[in-house]
Amino acid sequence: MARKHRFPNQPFDQINVTPLIDTLFFLLIIFMITAPLLEYSMDVTPPSNNASEIKTDDYSKIVNVKADGSILFENHTVNMQELVKRLKELRDSSRKYNFFLRADENLRYGTVIDILRTIKNAGFTELSLITSSEE
Repeated sequence: MARKHRFPNQPFDQINVTPLIDTLFFLLIIFMITAPLLEYSMDVTPPSNNASEIKTDDYSKIVNVKADGSILFENHTVNMQELVKRLKELRDSSRKYNFFLRADENLRYGTVIDILRTIKNAGFTELSLITSSEE
């Protein structure tokens, strides 16, 4: 007489991916919320102005300058020589980039002009200054 087993001894060859998909969506939502905030987490307070909103794309590069004069390019602190080197690398890529300069309002005017001159001398003509909106 054959015995019936309550639990069959067959291999289970299916993976339950529901918890993996839930985790993936959770991480996606977290990154979608935090990614835009990363750019403005730097301690740079641009001056106020009543200008229109800037739309960035994949070919937009932002140069941040803190009040102490330190330069942040692509979220890395660089000095003027490294900035020139990275700008030349971008120029050699034969793509047209738009540059946005976001400088602290307490920064010396000459420092801002030096960075503008550096970007222009590297061969980029599309350059905009970022300001904060007036309250």
